Amino acid sequence: MTFEQIIQNLQNKIYHPIYLLHGEESYFIDEISDYIEANVLDEMEREFNLTVLYGRDCTVDAIVSAAKRYPMMANYQVIIVKEAQDVPKLEELAEYVEKTVPTTILVLAHKTKKVDSRKVFFKRADKFGVTFEAKKLYDNQVPAWIKEFVAQKGYTIDQKSCSLLVEYLGGELTKIANELEKLMLNIPSKSEITPDIIEKYIGISKDYNVFELNKALAAKNVLKANQIITHFALNPKENPIQKVIPIVFSFFLKLLLYQTNVKKVNQADLKVIVGTPFLTEYENAARLFSVQKTAMIISYLREYDVKSKGVDNTGSVDSGDLLKELVFKILH
Repeated sequence: MTFEQIIQNLQNKIYHPIYLLHGEESYFIDEISDYIEANVLDEMEREFNLTVLYGRDCTVDAIVSAAKRYPMMANYQVIIVKEAQDVPKLEELAEYVEKTVPTTILVLAHKTKKVDSRKVFFKRADKFGVTFEAKKLYDNQVPAWIKEFVAQKGYTIDQKSCSLLVEYLGGELTKIANELEKLMLNIPSKSEITPDIIEKYIGISKDYNVFELNKALAAKNVLKANQIITHFALNPKENPIQKVIPIVFSFFLKLLLYQTNVKKVNQADLKVIVGTPFLTEYENAARLFSVQKTAMIISYLREYDVKSKGVDNTGSVDSGDLLKELVFKILH
């Protein structure tokens, strides 16, 4: 069952006795468990029929004991086990899952990793309840997710703003959602979220950011690249070199994938290999950088990543100077 199907069923008051929510993307797990916590019971019913447990502090026996109780003045009781991956011997819940109490809704929020689908526990949960694997989105899927998230909140967002958020916040959906929700408190409903708004309320500069640095490097725009890294040097806490290098590394790694595959596969497959539906920037950069130069740049990035962490660096060269050295080597 998909995330959307689960939420729709819950909205239609179609409930199951067990929800096994597992996987690496905590955002989807939290959204489902929070919806169940907030909506299955009304405020008075929650007083007596909502139990929230934490994996490190409970056992399978404690979960089963709570699950076998009957609701008080309500049709259901809800038990949510947060951080269920920390419950010792969780698979021993298999016996209860086969003989669930129909008035109990048991939610297991099993984060950071998936449950072994070969285990009896998983098979029974899948047969008698709902199992949902929350998978991490690929980098090229996150902008589309941002657009959908923003649209559901009644706003719009342009592609550059999506890319800006992904470049700076990474692919962690919870972090992106939190920043967007804080931003939305400060702008009128139905507004468009633009780079200017992101700069004002999230603090990511629309002109001096790693996204723009990658564009300047890809175009061999020496002046623009140096303006950006000078800004970085003046604002080291906002733009630490340890954060800049991995993002630049990702760009040139994708460029190398583009260069080494562009003549071997069709456009659709190339987009999958490179990991983005937008290839124009890589196509343009490939005209300016040879495969050998791109491979050398990747080597430089690895070298300066190590130096930025204090290895082979006596400490006499600060992060701003290291970044200037690195950018010079990339562009020349």
